[in-house]
Amino acid sequence: MSRKFPAALAALLVVLAACSSAAPTPVAGRASSTASEATPTPTPTPEPAPHQEHEPQGALTALSLQQDIDVWKRWAPSARPTWTFDTRNPVGEQLAMLVTGERTDESGIDWLRILLPIRPNEADGWVHAGDVDLHPVHDKIVIDLSKRTLEHFHDTRLVDRFEVGIGQPQWPTATGTFYVWAHVPQASPTGPYGVYALGLSGFSEVLTDWPDGGRMAIHGTPYASNKGGMVSHGCIRVFNPDMQKLKRVPLGTPVIIRQ
Repeated sequence: MSRKFPAALAALLVVLAACSSAAPTPVAGRASSTASEATPTPTPTPEPAPHQEHEPQGALTALSLQQDIDVWKRWAPSARPTWTFDTRNPVGEQLAMLVTGERTDESGIDWLRILLPIRPNEADGWVHAGDVDLHPVHDKIVIDLSKRTLEHFHDTRLVDRFEVGIGQPQWPTATGTFYVWAHVPQASPTGPYGVYALGLSGFSEVLTDWPDGGRMAIHGTPYASNKGGMVSHGCIRVFNPDMQKLKRVPLGTPVIIRQ
């Protein structure tokens, strides 16, 4: 029997659970209440995809034709789906999942391999090609942790390059290939997440007990002093004037984080 794992796992604060400048504590308010009252749900543990960088040229994102989509850990014509995912994130957006492979089985069914926004990082699964719409990818974000820079490309053109803050040594920013999972507006530009946040499909590899497992984000900060520093719990901090330029990056945009 398939298992259902909703994308809207908790309230809006959960999207940014791994980004606070304070020491890790339970999130206050609705998110904390939701986490404590909800019936525990098993976490799917598909095998991670081989580490690779997915360039935007020719890359695709998949948008489900229905709110729920069946996903198989391994493609198999006669097998039941491993999971059924709700493809809406906590802010109500339809997920655009990065496509990393395709094949046609012996019965003539076309399959697509997609990166899943769950643990472990870079986990993947297979969906029926007929269950999704495909859209070309034109943007890409590349984060270099050693240089502490973020580069935004549109097709092959470098649009912007910023100096950014990264995770502290005890809470390092995870490396790998991820994608933009949610657009999260912020109430105040002077708040802990600045003017805006982009929730990512990946998670901190050390903060696993926070709501939603410590999902990473690229988010604003009102402090210019965060540029080039090791200042976060794993998220990427972008000075507010720079973060304003990333607000229109589409869902599904690949985010490649390198050491």
